[in-house]
Amino acid sequence: MGALSHLSKLPFVDPQRIAVLGGSQGGSVALQLASTKQVEIFDFPRDLKFRAAVAYYPLCRVASEELIVPTLILIGELDDWTPAKDCELWMKRRADRGAHVKLVVYPGAYHSFNVPAFADGREMLGHWLKYDAKAAGSAVQEMQRFLTAQFFR
Repeated sequence: MGALSHLSKLPFVDPQRIAVLGGSQGGSVALQLASTKQVEIFDFPRDLKFRAAVAYYPLCRVASEELIVPTLILIGELDDWTPAKDCELWMKRRADRGAHVKLVVYPGAYHSFNVPAFADGREMLGHWLKYDAKAAGSAVQEMQRFLTAQFFR
């Protein structure tokens, strides 16, 4: 929220066109910031909020069932750290309440599918991380379409 406050004051930034984006734990934070149950820890104008949120492989269970900004969730089908099934169940529970949410599940993709450093795959803390060029490219295109729709409608 501090970053949102800072960015909104810069002369070259349109404060109505700021999105939050994060991956893994950062994706979970993005979902929390898009949630109705966020904790107010910074002193900033009440009318200031992110326009949209993009979350790469987040823990969907950290989000409230009703979001306050349009959100895009990008996750791998085989992610064993932040399972896509949890996000699918969360989507069913929220039943289209609140802001629009789009969930994209990439078949055969694991956690960190957009990180080229994991091209050969790697185990970390008991979880499998592996880059998937096709999923990564598709996710970038999906994110570009989503943000364009949010910022220029």
